[in-house]
Parts: sequence; C-alpha cells; structure tokens
Amino acid sequence: MRVIEIAGPGGPEVLVTAERALPEPGPGAVRIRVAWAGVNRPDVAQRAGSYDPPPGASDLPGLEASGEIVAIGAGVPEDALGARVCALLPGGGYAEEVVTPYAHCLPVPDGMSLKEAACLPENYFTVWENVFRRGRLKAGEVFLVHGGSSGIGTTAIQMVRAFGARVFATAGSDAKCQACLDLGAERAINYRTEDFAQVLKEAGGADLILDMVGGSYIPRDIKALKIEGRLVLIAFLGGPKAEVNFAQLMMKRLSVTGSTLRAQSDQAKAEIAEGLREHVWPLLSAGRIAPVMDSAFPLAEAAAAHARMESSEHIGKIVLEVAGG
Repeated sequence: MRVIEIAGPGGPEVLVTAERALPEPGPGAVRIRVAWAGVNRPDVAQRAGSYDPPPGASDLPGLEASGEIVAIGAGVPEDALGARVCALLPGGGYAEEVVTPYAHCLPVPDGMSLKEAACLPENYFTVWENVFRRGRLKAGEVFLVHGGSSGIGTTAIQMVRAFGARVFATAGSDAKCQACLDLGAERAINYRTEDFAQVLKEAGGADLILDMVGGSYIPRDIKALKIEGRLVLIAFLGGPKAEVNFAQLMMKRLSVTGSTLRAQSDQAKAEIAEGLREHVWPLLSAGRIAPVMDSAFPLAEAAAAHARMESSEHIGKIVLEVAGG
C-alpha cells in the first residue's frame, strides 16, 4: 500500500511517499480502506520530532480517517465487513489502509460524505472527553474556548451551543472571529486587540475554559474563571510552563486538569466513542452540528497540508484525499 512516512524530524518536506505491506488486524481490530484522512496538530508535532507515538502504534502519522472496513480480526462481528465508518486511530492514517480497534469506529452519520466524516473522530473525541466528561459542562454555564476557528474550536462551539451553554471564543483575526460568531459563539474575542480575561470578567466569568495554548494564557485563564470554575488544558502551543499564583486557585476554589487523547487506553477511547454514539451522533445525523471544512489535499501532497496547518490561516479541518468518495 502507498503511505506517507516521516523521513526524519523536520519541516513539511520530510513527509515522503513510500510503500509498505498491508497491516493485519489483530483481535478486536479492523482494517479500513481509507477514503479520507484528517490532518491534526499532533501529526505536525510528530513530524517535527516532539510527539512520539505510544508503544505499539504505527510510526506513520494520521489519527483519524474515514472509509470502508475490508478486514476484521477475531471477535469482530462479521457484519462489520463493508461498513462505512470514521475512526479514531492510534496512528497510520496517512496510508491507503489502516488498522484500529473496532470499538473506536463510528458509523458515518446520515447524509454525511466520507470527506466530512474524516473530520469527526479526533475533534469530537477530544471535545466530548474534555468539555463534557472531564470539564463537566452543564446547560446554562459560560464556556470559553481558545482557538475558536480551529478544528477543535469549531467543534466545541457547535457542541456546546447544542447542549445549551453560552459560548465565548478567542481567535486571531476579525475573519476568524466572524466564523466563530457564525457557528454560534455569543462573543468572539480577537486576542490581538482585546484582553480575553477582561472580556470574560466583565461578562461575569467563565465556568469552563478549554485551553490549547497554555503558557502565558494560564494565569489569564485563572483570572477569567468565576468561583468554582474549571480549566482544562489539552495542548501547549504557547509552551507548557507558566507562573501561577496558587492563592487565586484557593480563593476561587478552581479546578485545573488536562488530558491527551492518544495515550489513553483502548477501553477509555471505547467509552468516549459510546458517549458520542449516544449523545452526539444523533445531532450530526439531524444536521444540527457539522464539521467545518477548510481545505483538502491529495495524499501525496501531505507536506502542503502540513504547511497550511502551520500557517494558522485555516478555519476548520484540513483533510487528505486517499481513495476519495
């Protein structure tokens, strides 16, 4: 099969086309003929040499894909063969075929193309786990997401609105702020011209903040949270270190947590998938929420897709066309 390998740590140019043997699904796993593969920040970090795959995972980049199940391992129902699915992957998505646990596959929502479905797993698993399970967001609460025009951000805005909470978002341009408003954000904050902490403070504070920036944002997040607020960290585009006054956490009784998705157990990911199947997939099938698409590139042009992501000019998801459809 044709794949995209990482020749060595570096820029987008280290992504090269190669050939490998087809992977074989073990017990509880399936092999998917990939139609489309999603491009995500962890792929960029892995390519740069700062995010190694977990033990046992493919060294190929790619954490989500859509396509057709073409082979099954022991314990997988026979009727899974031929199913059109989108799936969370441990790695290996930049390839014509990929193996992943069957429990991490979800059906393509009604009326949705395989291209759109490839945009779902990484973002929807991440938002469900960190906003609703870990962050315990409730209807009527105030939610702030940084990077509102990113794949995670556009997903979070829609899901949070659908579940009845108020949404604030930060973004880096007026056009990106408008995209956040169009998706349902109550207020979009251009972080280049406004102080998000002050905006939230004037609005009464946030109950929950989803932060993928870290660094200097962390003390400002703490300022923006209201009493009993929660901060969930999922990435550190601004760096993993910050100087924090812990007295503020005590006085406001704040909770600070975080998680990464890829390193979690297969069982933990299966539980997230079940939550999505029950609570979120009906919203997708009904058209109440949908992935926001930025651009698509052929598999052989994965380097251009990475350059697009690193430009930070994108709004929504970037995907790779493998077999199409």
